[in-house]
Amino acid sequence: MVEALAITFHTRSQAVIIQAMASALTPADSPTPSVGRALLNKVPEVTIWFWIIKILCTTVGESFADWVSVDLGVGLINTTLIFSVALAAVLFWQVRISSYQALWYWLSVVVLSVTGTLYTDILTDKYSVPLALTTPLFAGLLAVVFAVWYQRERTLSIHSIVTRPREVFYWVAILVTFALGTAAGDWTLELTGWSPGVSVLLPSVLILAILVGWRLGANAVLSFWLAYILTRPLGANLGDYFATSNADGGLGVGTFGTSVIFLAAILATVTYLILKRPDVAERHAASARPPERRMGRERAMLGYYSAVSAAAIAVLVVANHRPHASISAEENDSGSSAQTAQLTPQQATADFPAADIADFRTITQDTVNFVTQGDQAAAKARIGELERAWDKDESLLKPRNKTSWNFLDGEIDDALSAVRRSHPDPAAEQRALGKLLGSLTP
Repeated sequence: MVEALAITFHTRSQAVIIQAMASALTPADSPTPSVGRALLNKVPEVTIWFWIIKILCTTVGESFADWVSVDLGVGLINTTLIFSVALAAVLFWQVRISSYQALWYWLSVVVLSVTGTLYTDILTDKYSVPLALTTPLFAGLLAVVFAVWYQRERTLSIHSIVTRPREVFYWVAILVTFALGTAAGDWTLELTGWSPGVSVLLPSVLILAILVGWRLGANAVLSFWLAYILTRPLGANLGDYFATSNADGGLGVGTFGTSVIFLAAILATVTYLILKRPDVAERHAASARPPERRMGRERAMLGYYSAVSAAAIAVLVVANHRPHASISAEENDSGSSAQTAQLTPQQATADFPAADIADFRTITQDTVNFVTQGDQAAAKARIGELERAWDKDESLLKPRNKTSWNFLDGEIDDALSAVRRSHPDPAAEQRALGKLLGSLTP
């Protein structure tokens, strides 16, 4: 029932954004700045290069934030503070320059991507705010940003970022889209239990649907912002697919390897843009004519976008009500882990540091206590700490005894799956947590 209400709330929040932007985009965008010294357009032309590098940036936002926070042990709060300071410094310089420069623009997008991801993670991981709440919260905040932006500037077009106020609105909107995309993407995984590879498909199909809508006459500015929001879960899911282990349906590159690969791809792409300048808006403006707007067609395509949104919600509802479990649990059920399933607690923990096992045991016991008390939110938050601690120590523990590591990893996945189910069963949670607790008690 809660999930149904949350999905309904999310659907309505999507409608609010679509309606707010649609009303803001008719009858025509005004090119006249309200206040502020006119500049050259501060954003790149929207070409194929724009979308390629945008997806690369969002992937880095997911993997690099996890690597710094978890793998390096910096911690979520400290990582957020570091990147918030970096964001302020990068945007200060970006706003000061008078024209679009590929290096500074895309550096700003990368830092925004990481920071937006961290802001959402703080709400969900640190303060246990449900994704079913953060997703519509950020959707509503984005609608407010667009409404205020349009009220002041009479346009939401990125081709009109020619004053300081418009640029400020633009970057605020970008930050909120990253936070919203992170929350929506994570919530989708929570609702469906999809593997990293499968989770890439939904945002990909939705972006393709928006491309079709734009080609059929949908409002260009509305189509741009809808696609921009969706590239965040697409990039995040793509990053998860690269970073997640092979056993869990990913490529097993790891967060560091994924960050390096995509940062290198971003650097190569930005270098090309600097040298060839295919994305400089002023080069396109001389030969391009504003497209003729067909208001009847645009209004009809609003119905098309609403239908696409309804279809996406239906897919999520169906997937949510289908039985789903972690890949590791499925592997155990199929017998692929039969060899490790017979390990005793002594065998499972003998080769691992006692202090680490004690920490894992304490977190598991705390989770059991929360489940017993009926505090599901606290149980989810606490077992999330177990997941992060286990992933952080993987590089230390796995080489010591791969068989023991795989055994405990499967039991931890079972406990995570039981606690994080959309409709958790306290008895199933107690069984999975009790089994894990027994394995951690030699």
